[in-house]
Amino acid sequence: MKQNMIYRIFAASLLVLSMTACSGFFESKTDDVLSADDYISSQTEVYTGYLGIITKLQAVGDKAIYLTDTRGELLEPTENSLPELIALYNYEQDLTGNGYASPDAYYEVVIACNDYLENMRAFRKARPELVNDERFDALQSLTLRVKVWAYLTLAEIYGQAVWFDDPIVKIQDLTDTGRFQLMNIDQVVDRCIDFLDNGDASTDYINGKLDFSWYRWLDPETALASSQYRYWDYMTPPFEGLMAKLCLWKGAALQGKGDYDGARPYYQRCADLILEALNEVISVQSNAGNGYYLPTAYVPGRYARFWDNVEPYATEVICAIIYDYTRNQTNKLLYHFSSEYPNQYLLRPNVAMVEERFETDDNNPGFSTSVEARNRVVLGDREGKPYLAKYRPIGSARRANAYQDDVHIYLFRCFEYHFFLVEALNNLGRFEAADAVFNGGLAPTDFLTAADGSMIKDSDGYGTPKPGFEGFINDWTSVASWGTRKYSHMGIRGCFSLKDRPFAIEYYTEAGRRANMKANDMAILDEAMLEFAGEGKVYPMLIRMAKRWGNGTYDATIISSRVAPKYGTRAAEMKPKIESQFFVPWDLLLE
Repeated sequence: MKQNMIYRIFAASLLVLSMTACSGFFESKTDDVLSADDYISSQTEVYTGYLGIITKLQAVGDKAIYLTDTRGELLEPTENSLPELIALYNYEQDLTGNGYASPDAYYEVVIACNDYLENMRAFRKARPELVNDERFDALQSLTLRVKVWAYLTLAEIYGQAVWFDDPIVKIQDLTDTGRFQLMNIDQVVDRCIDFLDNGDASTDYINGKLDFSWYRWLDPETALASSQYRYWDYMTPPFEGLMAKLCLWKGAALQGKGDYDGARPYYQRCADLILEALNEVISVQSNAGNGYYLPTAYVPGRYARFWDNVEPYATEVICAIIYDYTRNQTNKLLYHFSSEYPNQYLLRPNVAMVEERFETDDNNPGFSTSVEARNRVVLGDREGKPYLAKYRPIGSARRANAYQDDVHIYLFRCFEYHFFLVEALNNLGRFEAADAVFNGGLAPTDFLTAADGSMIKDSDGYGTPKPGFEGFINDWTSVASWGTRKYSHMGIRGCFSLKDRPFAIEYYTEAGRRANMKANDMAILDEAMLEFAGEGKVYPMLIRMAKRWGNGTYDATIISSRVAPKYGTRAAEMKPKIESQFFVPWDLLLE
C-alpha cells in the first residue's frame, strides 16, 4: 500500500539530484550542485547546496494559501477559476489528480534536506581539513529547521505525514516501516519537538538551535545595506518560532484530553521563547525611535508596506521566502488574486464575509474606515471586481507591475509572535498580561513603582514586572531602560486605535478559569482572522483551537461556525462537510 507514495518520493528525489535550480538564486555559482554521489566537493557547494533547499521552499511557499484559505472563511472561486480550486472550496472528498491538493512539493523539500544532510556528513568525513565545524554544525541546524517546517505544515494541512530521514538515492525496501512511518498530527508534533531539541543520527545529533550569519560569512566587507546576502538570513525558519508553534499544538492536544497540568509546561516554553526573542530586539537602544517588533502607533500608516514593499518589511519580518522575478524566482499569488492582465483572477475574497468581520462593531469593536488599515489590504476593487489587495494594492509604486510575481511570503512575522504569546499566556491563565498584549498594550503601570511613583529598576536598568507579567521588560513601554521610548507597545488591536475585544479576566473557580481560557481563545481566533487573512495561517489555527476544546477529539463547530457562513444559502449543506473534512482528504499511502 505504501509503494505508490514512496515511488513518487523516489522519483522526486531523482529530480532533486539532477536539478540546477539554484542557478540564478541571487546569481550564486552552482556548478555540480546537487549532483548525485557526494555532490558536496567544495566549500562553495556547501552553501549553494543549501540554497538548493531554499529553491524548494520558494516553489512551495504559496501552496498553503490556496489549500487552506480556499477552505477557510475568506476566499471563494471567481468565474475564471479552475475545477481543482472549486473542488477544494466545495470540500470534495475525492481529490484524485488535484495538483493543488497534492503534498508532493512539501516532500521535495524534505528530500532535499535529507540529501543535503547526508552529503554534509560524507563531506565532513572525507575532507575534515576543509571543514569549519562551527559553520557545518550551523548549516545542519538550519536544514533541520527547514525539514521541521515542512513536516509541521504537512501535518497542519493533511492531519498526517509520512516521516523519513534517509536520503532517497536508490531503490529501497518500500515496505520497511522503520524507514517510512505514517504519523498522525500528534505524532508529527512530538517527532518535530524531539528533532528540534536533540537532532538524531541524520544530523550527527546536532539540534535545531544553532544560527550563523550568511552576510558575515560571505560578504563581511560590504556595507550591510548594500549586500545581497543580508536577505539570506531571513530565509530559514527560526528555532523559537517553530518550537513555540509546536508547543501550542502539543499543549492543545494535552489540554483537549483534560490534561491541563501536562499542557502548562508547553505553554510556558512557548511564552518564554517568544518573550526572549521579542525582548532581544525591543531592548536594542538603536531601535528606540522605530516600531521594531512591536504593534505601535508606527504600524497603521505602514501596514500595506508589509506586503507590497519590494523586500520584506524590516519592522515585521522574522522569516520570509524571498523571490526575484528578474531571475525567474516567482510564486503565483498575483496570478491567482489579481484581475490585471496577464494574471488570471482565480480567487477573490468573499465580500460579505470581509464586510461582516472587518466592518461591523460586533466583530471588530470600534471599527472605523478612518483608522482601520487591515480591511483595505484585504479587500480591494478594480472595475467592479473585488480582489485580495494584500499582495499588490492597485497603483502600488513599490510593486508597480501586474506581472511582478515576486511577492515575498512570511513564514513567521512579528504580529504572529504576539499572537503565539497571547495564546500561550491565556492558556497559562495569565489573563491580564494576555489582555495587555492583545488589546491595549503594556504600560509602565505593569511594573512595580517606588513610593515616589518612579519605576523600580534593577542594576541593568530594567523594571520589575508585577505578578502575572513575568518575562516582560519595560522597554515595551514608554519608560524604556534607556529613557523614553518614542513608539511604545499599544497592543495588537490598540495599535489600530480599535476598542478592546472582550477578554475575560476575573474568575473564582477552576471551572471559571477554564471558561475564561475558552472564551479568550475564541476572541484570539476571531482577531487572527482579521490579521492573517489570505496568508495561509488562519485555518491551521482554527483546527488547533478545535483540538484544544474538543474533549479528546475536535470541536469542529469552532471551524464550521466561522467558515460555513461564507457559503450563503449553501451554509447548512456545507456545515457537515466542514466538520468532517477540515483536513485536506489526501491518502498519503494510496495516492
